[in-house]
Amino acid sequence: MTARTDAFGATTHDVDDDTPVLNAVGGDWDDLVDEATALHEERIVVNMGPQHPSTHGVLRLILELDGETVTEARAGIGYLHTGIEKNMEFRTWTQGVTFCTRMDYVMPLFNEAVYCLSVEKLLGITDQIPARAQAIRVLLMELNRITSHLVCLATGGMEMGATTVMTIGFRERERILRIFEAITGLRMNHAYIRPGGVASDLPAGTIDQVRENLPLVRKGIGELEALLNENPVLKGRMCDVGYLDLTGCMALGMTGPVLRATGLPHDLRKSDPYCGYETYDFEVPVRDTSDAYARYRLRVDEMYQSLRIVEQVIQRLDENPGPVMVEDKKIAWPAQLAVGSDGQGNSLDHIREIMGESMESLIHHFKLVTEGFRVPPGQAYAAIESPKGELGCHTVSDGGTRPYRAHFRDPSFNNLQAVAAMAEGGSVADVIVAVASIDPVMGGVDR
Repeated sequence: MTARTDAFGATTHDVDDDTPVLNAVGGDWDDLVDEATALHEERIVVNMGPQHPSTHGVLRLILELDGETVTEARAGIGYLHTGIEKNMEFRTWTQGVTFCTRMDYVMPLFNEAVYCLSVEKLLGITDQIPARAQAIRVLLMELNRITSHLVCLATGGMEMGATTVMTIGFRERERILRIFEAITGLRMNHAYIRPGGVASDLPAGTIDQVRENLPLVRKGIGELEALLNENPVLKGRMCDVGYLDLTGCMALGMTGPVLRATGLPHDLRKSDPYCGYETYDFEVPVRDTSDAYARYRLRVDEMYQSLRIVEQVIQRLDENPGPVMVEDKKIAWPAQLAVGSDGQGNSLDHIREIMGESMESLIHHFKLVTEGFRVPPGQAYAAIESPKGELGCHTVSDGGTRPYRAHFRDPSFNNLQAVAAMAEGGSVADVIVAVASIDPVMGGVDR
């Protein structure tokens, strides 16, 4: 029997029948423990997670402690790996939306939007998307931005012991999720934004529902501000905690609220507009203290700006009754859908037409749904400003009906690099605040 050691430290033994036997050896945890033991120091290395309630999902933090002080912090990821990007290679371009919407499940509509923008670049139809479809996308994304920030503040407050913050945050989020359900049939993981437009037009009464809920959401955000802004306990926990200045953000590729809390007004909706954002009147809030408190205040400011954009969108939707899917029938996934009491499905008029009046329409519908449309060979990258930062999608086509490759730049993945810079030198309690201020969602990190 011969033994070989590969590049990863694993030993392979060749037995008589040439069957390889692989022996797995210890990983980084064992190395840390051995090192601590050899130095004969009073050091403690602990796992925080991956099941800890304050790690925003299955995030593992490896903390080296000197008493209550964190001397070294590292993030361990991969516990929520779902193979979404690989699975998309085995589905049509439209079916890919159903996969990517599940990445960062707190902001599903942004995942759908960036993927569709990338596919539309490959198809060369970016300028052909109907104005009403673009407005609906903006409406849903800005409402989703508010729900994402509300989850961040609600869970962050809960982790610091402020349960009232959680109940208010989730109460206001619920108002918006009911709107999502009315429009798409689902509260999350909608698969509503499709290449070429959206799956269906807004159901009757949706704009009125949005208009009625906006003042209530605004009032709820105001309640959070009254509870938190000048709260001495909250400021004591968050001010000068999780500090990361502009230099650190640039070095680590940080984007979103963490970056804007250092004073830099970088927002892709302004610097590289998409979906018609250049036609909306809004501001990019910034803060300059670079700490967890600045990120909290910044997210509140952003929610008010999102409400401002939503008010402009619903006015435009009232004035523009146009189509919601691109005209090219070789690309346009059937958009004659209706949301009823039983969820979402084809409208009766559309079924009656394709089943009883036009055999060609029925055949085309069948082929488009089962085989999908073809995308010219090439590659494209699209990026949007998600609630957590720059969300990018790089798609590659080989000319077929399925993505050759789809890869996402998830902001939580990049932003988690800052855990060490924010946490080392602080206390264990400060780690919880620092991670909450980053607002990572592990579904997007691991994909």
